[in-house]
Amino acid sequence: MPRETGTEALAHLAEERVDHRFKGLPPDAEGLTVAELAAQRRNLFTGGFSTPVLALSAERLEHNLALMEAYAERHGLAFAPHGKTSMAPRLFQRQIEHGAWGITLAVPHQVWVARAFGVERIFLANELVDPAALRRVAAELAADPAFRLVCYVDSVRGVELMDAALRGAVRPVDVVVELAAGEGARTGVRTEAECAAVADAVAAVPTLRLVGVAGYEGEVPRADTARVTAYLRRLTALAADFDKSGRFAGVDEIVVSAGGSAWFDAVAEVFAEIPELSAPVLKLLRSGAYVSHDDGHYRRLTPFTRVPQEGALEPAFRLWAQVVSRPSSEQAFVNAGKRDAAHDLDLPEAQVVRRDGVERPADGITVTGLSDQHAWLRTTGEADLEVGDWVGFGLSHPCTSFDKWQLIPLAEADGTVVDYIRTFF
Repeated sequence: MPRETGTEALAHLAEERVDHRFKGLPPDAEGLTVAELAAQRRNLFTGGFSTPVLALSAERLEHNLALMEAYAERHGLAFAPHGKTSMAPRLFQRQIEHGAWGITLAVPHQVWVARAFGVERIFLANELVDPAALRRVAAELAADPAFRLVCYVDSVRGVELMDAALRGAVRPVDVVVELAAGEGARTGVRTEAECAAVADAVAAVPTLRLVGVAGYEGEVPRADTARVTAYLRRLTALAADFDKSGRFAGVDEIVVSAGGSAWFDAVAEVFAEIPELSAPVLKLLRSGAYVSHDDGHYRRLTPFTRVPQEGALEPAFRLWAQVVSRPSSEQAFVNAGKRDAAHDLDLPEAQVVRRDGVERPADGITVTGLSDQHAWLRTTGEADLEVGDWVGFGLSHPCTSFDKWQLIPLAEADGTVVDYIRTFF
């Protein structure tokens, strides 16, 4: 049976039935398709949704998509947002509609998800040496002439393993040499001399094609503007040196890629300095957390705090939970915990309280800890909180917020749910 197209696969998401797999949705919606439920335009607060429920702001999502599209265009950058943040094909589609070159991913499973939903350009920001995964990549490349995948290499041994797995492949796999962000950083080649050795190993095998260099400035030890900029200049100098030595002979474009969600302003500045090379340069930015932004980690780290004239991202997630216990005037518990809220970087932040349709600031309410299914709240005298109240929480680190929810309501500012975002982790 022929594989369905990406458009067909995306359409089929709307045909999925609502059932026990999906948290927070109205119990009386069971058996409806996602499209049927979306068409009802239920209200998040009065339409039968049960707590805890995570919602994504429709307006803020659109703002963030448009802002990063404009930022990349203004700075002459191609954009391959990191899909591991959301693992949501509908959001991949929205990102591509907003000008993305393709989608960045990290592991083979994520590649298969993106391919199932028609993504034609994938930047795999990781080394790949698993033979089964490499054989599937080769099959995907053979079956679809429009498909392009670029992945990291950082060792001669890795090149040897890739070559062994790809023998007989119809098309070579495009690779970039990953330059480590410094001693003690994560993956990547530590020195320029070792980078050259890896590049020469790639040139010696027919199954791989060297197309550029890449790295992740977020791993720079004791990162600050000076250290990050110095690392990025090492990366661009490596591209120029490789080009000067003829290592990119025959390629249509040279890939130079970096850019997480904390330093893309430095990436834009340094990539603007790349000299003219023997082929056009694809200056590929990979920031991913922008799609929903957050109320913690990335709110503090976003480069837009350094360049406010460029705009500002808006946190698009809110987790709603209900007060189920108020044992004392200093303590309360809501029915959302570690299973529902990201907590690897910061605890959730109580932002608003809803009672009888009225929303007010969550004054005097602080999250002090999480159990599996409860958040511990410390309350002061100014906290007006009763059993049954809904509390809206801001979250930190979108990458570990999306992965706790398989179907996320997309809600407008008045609470009208207009769509549902399916994730695949």
